[in-house]
Amino acid sequence: MSTYSTPLEILTSRLRQGIQEMGLPLDLGVVTSTANPRFGDYQTNAAMVAAKILQKNPRDLAREIIEHLQVDDCCEAPTIAGAGFINFSLSKAFLETQIRALSLDGRLGIAKTDHPKTIIIDFSSPNIAKPMHVGHIRSTILGESLARIARFLGHHVITDNHLGDWGTQFGKVIYGLKHLPAGKGLEEAPVQELVRLYREVTALEEQSPTLKAKVREELVKLQHGDQENLALWKKAVKLSWEEFEKHYELLQISFDERLGESFYHDALEPLVHRLLEQGIATKSEGAVVIFFPNHPAFHDKPFLIQKSDGAFLYGTTDIATLEYREARWHPDAVWYVCGSPQQLHFEQLFSVARILGLTSEFRHIAFGSILGEDRKMMKTRSGDNIELGSLLQEAIDRAYSIVQEKNPNFPEEEKQEIARIIGLGALKYADLMQHRMTDYLFSWEKMLSFQGNTAPYLQNAYVRIRSLLRKQETQDTHALGPMVLEEPTERSLALQLLQIGEIIPTLLEDARPNILCLALYELANKFHAFYEACPMLKAQESTKKSRLALAALTGRMLQTGLELLGIQVPERM
Repeated sequence: MSTYSTPLEILTSRLRQGIQEMGLPLDLGVVTSTANPRFGDYQTNAAMVAAKILQKNPRDLAREIIEHLQVDDCCEAPTIAGAGFINFSLSKAFLETQIRALSLDGRLGIAKTDHPKTIIIDFSSPNIAKPMHVGHIRSTILGESLARIARFLGHHVITDNHLGDWGTQFGKVIYGLKHLPAGKGLEEAPVQELVRLYREVTALEEQSPTLKAKVREELVKLQHGDQENLALWKKAVKLSWEEFEKHYELLQISFDERLGESFYHDALEPLVHRLLEQGIATKSEGAVVIFFPNHPAFHDKPFLIQKSDGAFLYGTTDIATLEYREARWHPDAVWYVCGSPQQLHFEQLFSVARILGLTSEFRHIAFGSILGEDRKMMKTRSGDNIELGSLLQEAIDRAYSIVQEKNPNFPEEEKQEIARIIGLGALKYADLMQHRMTDYLFSWEKMLSFQGNTAPYLQNAYVRIRSLLRKQETQDTHALGPMVLEEPTERSLALQLLQIGEIIPTLLEDARPNILCLALYELANKFHAFYEACPMLKAQESTKKSRLALAALTGRMLQTGLELLGIQVPERM
């Protein structure tokens, strides 16, 4: 168990002690890091908030608060700025003590939560018999990062890949498997072959109206448990998952559950009957729907759970899924990492869950789209979705060209591995560095650049640190000794290391890994400034050990932060 306390925690505690002595509300005691180092390292607006309550001059109240603060063991004398901000600058001795304690802490000063939750994260969710494509990237990468962060902070996380493995498309796929000539494609490229069959049957249906009835018969037979059709369906599911799994293995992503829509199929009819009996659902024009007359956002938009032809919908399956998850896992929270166009669906689904008495915290973690050079949804020139497999391979191939150019003499196996780490890291980071709700422009040139806010830039900082330590011929960074912060770039780097440990516990509040990306980018920037300004290997022995220890700690923080984003680091590149 870590006994390390961050500067933010210490200052917040001291501030609350001070305002408590003054008889002011404790919730005024909020401390944040400063956006501009000219105003110190941390600041609070407690005096300005209290001034409104007490009808006092905020600067006068700030002076009173400072008189009650006991921070001389960690800060220079607090100052007042602007309308009444109280600014804190950490003292040199305190900063050195803190950075040493951070280096000795196995978790780099990042405490586990005092209130661990059981969290189900639903993400990725491709459709069986269809290839994964560029549209699956954001859900997959964002969901995995949130799972990593939540686990690191001490939560119990269950990741669930809710596969689209049931639906009308299987009538066409099964008909195609039975009646169309099969080539070698099913063994060599199974998903592409299933897509081909689906498209060919669709085209044949347009030419022959009677064929639609036959295709529908195959679907009905499947839904009623016909053994031959079930076997063909299971084959399609197996082949599709094997293809998906190759992508997940490449991305180093695994799931605790992968229960598809088919798992809940038998629960749907009883569910609809129950919703009707309880008066939650009603029949309307032959269909079964749920109305929300008291909800201002969608009082005129019903939630369809059974069509007039008896077919169930995504909403029906999602209700059954929530009930199953509640019964099995008893989760504190269920998060859906899904695109922003599904916002209404999830708002309605969560409203139904509340009506049914489900008590979990439900969140739709929405995100924007990836745009091509034309600033439209990213597709191939023919208008098709770009397949995920080809995109991942292109990332690796482009990175390999860079590695080959920079280090042609590296062993081939190592070049391949470095290319995988750089290429996939660049792809993930380019997605995660964005505010999740923004649409962003996809650019190979930008994401693979070694300059700017990119994964290769951060990985290169780590590689430079590892090279320094190899030259020193030591990996025992704890034995390097205490860190003495004499130069401005040393102080700036140390402060950034401390503040990353304060940032990580906040990332789940708005599900925004981009905040971590920015913090790591600032860390790499400050390391490079430190590296340029502060010679290490040629410095005096005590200075050399101090600077190497600071560099080693930076490397650990970069590696830990990138791992939380699902990104690896190479030892050289």
